Amino acid sequence: MTTRRLGRTDAELSSIGLGCWQFSEGFGLVGGFWPALPQPLVDEIVAKSLAGGITWFDTAEAYGDGRSEQALARALDAAGKKPGEVFVATKWMPAARTAASATRTIDTRLAKLAPWPIDLHQVHQPFGLSSVEAEMSAFADLVAAKKIRFVGVSNFNEAKMRRAQVALQQRGLALASNQVKYSLLDRRIEKNGVLAAAKELGVTVIAYSPLEQGLLSGKFHHDPSLVAGSGFRKWTPRFRASGLAKSRPLIDELAKIAQAHGATSSQVALSWLVQFHGDTVVAIPGATKTKHVEENVGAMRLTLSKPELERLDELSRPLS
Repeated sequence: MTTRRLGRTDAELSSIGLGCWQFSEGFGLVGGFWPALPQPLVDEIVAKSLAGGITWFDTAEAYGDGRSEQALARALDAAGKKPGEVFVATKWMPAARTAASATRTIDTRLAKLAPWPIDLHQVHQPFGLSSVEAEMSAFADLVAAKKIRFVGVSNFNEAKMRRAQVALQQRGLALASNQVKYSLLDRRIEKNGVLAAAKELGVTVIAYSPLEQGLLSGKFHHDPSLVAGSGFRKWTPRFRASGLAKSRPLIDELAKIAQAHGATSSQVALSWLVQFHGDTVVAIPGATKTKHVEENVGAMRLTLSKPELERLDELSRPLS
């Protein structure tokens, strides 16, 4: 099983974790993106993830106003886990808030996740009312108070990521991670400086939406009629007929490589993501069904050859 060190910390994580946005119980503007999942299904998804070697889970305050955190905590308890046996990451939402709210709300986050501690706490978006420096100072205070272990950010550009790193260094800490959208169909971080800076600074890139809302599975290419019933997807260019045609060569290659390995296209796409840049990138696909967990777990056991990695690189590079 492939593991990765989180940034310059002493934490070792599985190369693939479980994104828990879908545990939001369908609540709120953010959580309402997903239909509510019954707790027994959440329990099964988490248990199968753990059994397959996934060691960490990523949730957030904004995911159903803490409902995802609570659902995750219940599932970990149902799986017989104890504090310290799994790694839990969550996020503070800075929208319309100052850095002081990160310290004011931390006990709520801990209560939602209880008894599991917060291993990685992240600034969810770069659009708060306080400066990056003020936010990092608040998070450093949380580390000093032993409320959290490590500090991460999410959706930060290169400049703000570097500012976060400098601010934390002044407190004797290092930025552990930057969680960003990254997939074979969205490789913007390779062009805007984020990936290069992460490698330079020793910051782990946590890739969310690694399967591009299921597009990389190939199911929408095989049956375009599925797009009509796929919610918001039908309004996005990639899911229109012209977009599907444009990405078809990549989808066909994913299927070809998958067949050679006895794997699925989704597993190949995830495997490329966590292999192509060495140890820098980890991924957090979600799962609303147990079969999704099986695919996520299988991707960690799949090793692509250098020619396969390069072929997918070649086909996907013009698409982003």
